[in-house]
Amino acid sequence: MDDSTDPRPPLSEWILNAYDVLCTHSLDSDDHEDVQSVPREHALEILLRSDELALEPEDANYALTRLLERGYFYEVDDELRVTAPEN
Repeated sequence: MDDSTDPRPPLSEWILNAYDVLCTHSLDSDDHEDVQSVPREHALEILLRSDELALEPEDANYALTRLLERGYFYEVDDELRVTAPEN
């Protein structure tokens, strides 16, 4: 996720690692087949159980908040949807 052409503001590497983990566990949205998504509560579980990350609950919540604030995800009805960067 280290792409210099990505228009989204940069984040700490550990948060980008959390983003990568969530993206690998996301599915097509129920509403839109071409949009990857994951329910927020499931996203927290994924982050807390991941062998690649060692996050406390507060860290997982912080990572999700930062990913939402920086536009890596957007939230619809407690579902986090992956925002594809524009080229």
